[in-house]
Amino acid sequence: MHTLPPLSLYIHIPWCVRKCPYCDFNSHARQGELPEFAYVDAMLEDLDQDLGFVQGRSIHSIFIGGGTPSLFSAAAYSRLFAGLRARLGFAADIEITLEANPGTLEVGRFAAYRTLGINRLSIGVQSFDPEQLKKLGRIHSDSDALAAIHSARQADFDNFNIDLMHGLSGQTAAQALADLTTAIDAGAPHISWYQLTIEPNTEFYKRPPQLPVESELGAIQQEGHELLAESGFGRYEVSAYARQGHRAKHNLNYWCFGDYLAIGAGAHGKITVADSREVFRYQKTRKPEDYLSRIGSRTSKREMIAREELPLEFMMNALRLREGVDEALFFQRTGVPLGDINNSLEQLRANGLLVRRKGTIAATDKGFEFLDSVLAEFL
Repeated sequence: MHTLPPLSLYIHIPWCVRKCPYCDFNSHARQGELPEFAYVDAMLEDLDQDLGFVQGRSIHSIFIGGGTPSLFSAAAYSRLFAGLRARLGFAADIEITLEANPGTLEVGRFAAYRTLGINRLSIGVQSFDPEQLKKLGRIHSDSDALAAIHSARQADFDNFNIDLMHGLSGQTAAQALADLTTAIDAGAPHISWYQLTIEPNTEFYKRPPQLPVESELGAIQQEGHELLAESGFGRYEVSAYARQGHRAKHNLNYWCFGDYLAIGAGAHGKITVADSREVFRYQKTRKPEDYLSRIGSRTSKREMIAREELPLEFMMNALRLREGVDEALFFQRTGVPLGDINNSLEQLRANGLLVRRKGTIAATDKGFEFLDSVLAEFL
């Protein structure tokens, strides 16, 4: 039996106050009082059916995403974590992240969340510019965002992320950098800074905003990278920047092709089977009302990843990491010998898109910029 990958847990809370026009996640505007305890019980029943996927491992990270998970009360999370701890082993240094939006209702709960063992927040700011917040359909103000960050620090969250977008409608490089400067000055140890993209099935797809042209986007990205580096933030993934000691364990597990359980409406999981070394993905029932009323399995889809698809699946994640990954990890996580893709690796290396040194595989600066072209080599 080979060594299994680390195991994480993803928990999905599907409700939000209002659906943002750019959002393509499984989120639904809240209608009346949330069925917090019924939903928690449904998730624990869901987990009971997936406990065989654990295969003797402890959970080393948990991420509670949405939707807006901070709409749930501390009492609901107390019930959830009691149920999780009764079913799963938690690593001593487990990272537990909860997504939170800057709103007065949620902010007051931060101290209670911290007491429950949640030790990391991801605060969905997106921008500190009042006009941009209106365009993005956000319900908070710039002062709400700063208050949320202050409340997080007051509640003893020394590990938190601030989500920011760039390439927004009418945004200049100076405005994008002002957002970054505000987050840095607010003491954020981790910043997720990513370009707004227009996704299908969103309001922005139906009525697209006027976004900056490529040359303007390039200037924003270049100046933003420089500002973050000068401020002590290392870019360790395409859109993730962290001060020393604050890289996100949960996301690193995704990017290193680790395993993760998933509970909640529409949640996705990925599991490696110990004996066969097969890897499969699964998805939970998407609509909250169906998830709540389901009797029996809440898994709506499960599919094995074909052996020939594993190299691409691995590289789609691993090459997002700025420093790349250990070559040995490829066989450990896929069961496919590295020699099977050696020709592709050497072709990319010859084209200046990939570097192989000291037992690691990583995209070069050029390869990082044109990552889709790099990944096409593994199709």
